Amino acid sequence: MNQTASRVLEEARQLEREGAMSQACRLLEAFLARDPLNAPVNSLLIRLLADQGDWAGFGEVMQRFIRLQNHPLPIEAYELGLLDLRLGIMPRGWLGYESRLQCPGLIGPVRTFSQPRWDGAPFPGKTLLIHYEQGLGDTFMFVRYAAKAKALGGRVLLAVQSALADVAATCPGVDEVVPHGRPLPPFDIQVSLLSLPSLFRTELNTIPAEVPYLDVPERVPNRQQIAALLGASEGQIRIGLVWAGSSTHVRDAERSLPPSLLAPLAAIPGVAWHSFQLEARESPVLPGLVPLDPYIRNFSDTAYALSGMQLVITVDTALAHLAGAMGIPTMLLVAFFPDFRWMMGREDSPWYPSMRIYRQSSPGDWTTVVQRLAADLMGES
Repeated sequence: MNQTASRVLEEARQLEREGAMSQACRLLEAFLARDPLNAPVNSLLIRLLADQGDWAGFGEVMQRFIRLQNHPLPIEAYELGLLDLRLGIMPRGWLGYESRLQCPGLIGPVRTFSQPRWDGAPFPGKTLLIHYEQGLGDTFMFVRYAAKAKALGGRVLLAVQSALADVAATCPGVDEVVPHGRPLPPFDIQVSLLSLPSLFRTELNTIPAEVPYLDVPERVPNRQQIAALLGASEGQIRIGLVWAGSSTHVRDAERSLPPSLLAPLAAIPGVAWHSFQLEARESPVLPGLVPLDPYIRNFSDTAYALSGMQLVITVDTALAHLAGAMGIPTMLLVAFFPDFRWMMGREDSPWYPSMRIYRQSSPGDWTTVVQRLAADLMGES
């Protein structure tokens, strides 16, 4: 970094401390007109725009900076696709997102088949295999496209993670579910589940958002035990809670929150709290909190327990997607810089009509999020 950049950064940070954010951004932009690839200056400008909630400006600077870097084309296209999707720019974002399939190791192992990839054309009399690609939440979110695929052809096979196979089988348009590890029946064409939004050229106003599209399967191993727990809270408002995601997720530190921060929820009257948190080492101090962990050993149990909730409060986890797909009112707690599917600056989700989003107003600030949520719940109680 040269001395000129150092001085500009120092001046911009001083302006930020004084609250002159717009002036700081203009100063940084003027420098980037001369040195557009300066990483520290770009980074500070991007952060200042995000801190102001200027997502259009944020997207413009991010796109410019990414395009100017000498990255291989697929990675560049993928990053720009994610940015577009965060900003609601579709279907261009989906097209860029498809570049993930050209980046080995980016999303885990890519499946290869001798059968051709489906191009989205009608396929009467043929069998289409839709195969899962990434996490459990991704499968819950995008399995909705099975009905759109079914409308174009013959038979639809769905290969998914075994943990959610029974729940996925309740989705309209699915003729047969094949849990991971089981032999695949014969099929003619195949496609990755997360490529379906691109094939259908999904726009914000064409997202297939009819809920519920998932339901409780017939076989629920712990139905009787869960029913007894739910019956004990008859007449109260049942609210389900999840405050942490998978500890192995690369963004777990951003997505999860300490359960002690949920203490303000204890003041809400008439609530029967139910914890859907698995293997919790610590729990929030809430009156009568019922841990469901011993009885929700699979997603069939989870779906059945969710069906008894009037509301779910959760961080960004697979359970958030399942609750949304089942049409259950959900308050989603989202990090300042969210996963692409939650977009930017919205309190609603175009994917899940029953969901309300509570976003951090600054990185790491869960306290304010919980305070807003508690105030809203007190107003509704």
